Parts: sequence; C-alpha cells; structure tokens
Amino acid sequence: MPVRERRRRETVAGYTFLSPWLLGFVLLTAGPMIASLYLSFTSYDLFSDPEWIGTENYTKLFADERFRHSVIVTLGYVVLATPLKLAAALAVAVLLNGARRGQGFYRSAFYAPSLIGASVSIAIVWKALFGTEGAVDQIGQFFGWNSGGWVGNPSLSMPMLVLLSVWQFGAPMVIFLAGLKQVPAEIHEAALVDGASRTRRFWSITLPMISPVLFFNLILETIHAFQIFNSAYVISGGNGSPAGSTLFYTLYLYMRGFADLRMGYASAMAWLLAIVVAVLTLIMFRTSKSWVHYGGDQS
Repeated sequence: MPVRERRRRETVAGYTFLSPWLLGFVLLTAGPMIASLYLSFTSYDLFSDPEWIGTENYTKLFADERFRHSVIVTLGYVVLATPLKLAAALAVAVLLNGARRGQGFYRSAFYAPSLIGASVSIAIVWKALFGTEGAVDQIGQFFGWNSGGWVGNPSLSMPMLVLLSVWQFGAPMVIFLAGLKQVPAEIHEAALVDGASRTRRFWSITLPMISPVLFFNLILETIHAFQIFNSAYVISGGNGSPAGSTLFYTLYLYMRGFADLRMGYASAMAWLLAIVVAVLTLIMFRTSKSWVHYGGDQS
C-alpha cells in the first residue's frame, strides 16, 4: 500500500474516532457560544424574533444599578472565598502529608464534601443549619449571641456562603497533596541540619516548590468563585435577599434571562463575565513569573 494512501486512511480513522467529540463541541459548546454572542447584540424575549440593537445591551449594563451591585457582591465573594478555601486546603494537606495511622480515612473524610459539589441538596441543608432556630443559631443563643439566623441577616449571609465554599476544600486539598509529595525530603533534612525551623522550612522550601500547584488551584478556584449560583439561588430564594446581600452576578443574569425573559441582556452579561474572567486569568499568568517557580527554572 502506498505511503500516501496509508496516511489518508489513518487520517480518516482518526477523525472518525474524534467525530463524537467534535460533534458535541460544535453543537453543545461552540454553537451556543456563537448564538449567545449574536443574541447579546439583540433584543430577544424567547417568543419573538431577535431584533438587532447593536451595543445597547452593553451600554444599559453600566447604567443598571442592580448590575453594579451584583458585580460588587461577586467580587467581594471571590476575594474572600478563594484565599480562605486555598488556605484551608493547603493547611489540611500539610497535616495529612506525613505517614500516620488512618491517613486514608482522613483524606477521604476531608474530600467527601467536595463530592457533593454545589448541589441544591447541600444548599438546603446549609440554609436549615444557618436559618432562624437552626443549629448554628441555637449554638449562638447558648453563648448569648442572638443573630436571628444568618440567612435573614444581610451582614452574615455572605460569610455563610463563604463558609460553605471553604467547607468544600477537598478538590484543591488533593491537588496540594500531590504537589507536596513531589518536594524532595533531602532538602528538608538539609535545612533541618542547618537549624531551620518548621515554619522557616515551609515558607522557604515547601511553598516555593509547590508554587505551580498553588497557581493552578488559584486559577481554578477563582473561576469557580465567579460561577457561584446554586447555593446563592436556594439560600436567597432566587432574588438575592436579604437586602441584595446575595445578589451574585450569575444570579442576576438568571433573573434577567429567565425571569424577565431579557435573553439579549442576559447574553451580554454572560459575555462580559467571560471577558472579565479571561482578563483576570491573563493577568495572573503575567504576574505569576515573579512568584511561581518551575523545576529547572534558573531565574
């Protein structure tokens, strides 16, 4: 068989095996993205044909007071939840890194909440725990602090959702554990001989050597924080209450798109969120050169 014919058959076979993924990508990812980009420049309510209005949706966004409020709420959540979740994951990973009895059980127990994910069921349980006369409220009353329930308190609703995010630190914890296993024990032993304390060894050896893993987790958790929806929808009743303290960006997007049927407006919000996340990710990649150290990097 000629070489050209054999290569052609191999190419056809390769694309045949790839066709299910390519078909899914076109129909379920690329196609809807292109459609939403077009709809972001239109006025569309699901029941009539889209009407082209140019950049009117985007200009209306910045004049929308509730939109600006949702941006502030979301940024506050990202700034609080992301570092706290990573800190909890890294702390537990360091504790579980050494060899000890029951290590597998503890790893599974700490990872278990992440298996649930941002499900509706766990949000309902969380709402019951932190609601009026919930377990957390009753504990507070026992110690003389009556919060009236975290769910209905505008100053406590955000910390409640941050706690829910931090509680599910299992996924980054496992990634940190994998990174800690790659730190050579010889370096720690040499530093110990030189009199370096445990804290000094962590900041000067462990943290720089797992900085690529830390950077990877930072990117993922920042993106996940911007996407918070299920827990906020369930706990707030779908309207961002109390007093707009849980009016996250994605929740407001849902309200405009599926409650008010302003699909063009919601599409503009979705693309603006995608652009902001992409820009923040690019900035993190640009700034990572000063603190992320890869193996073999001589700088």
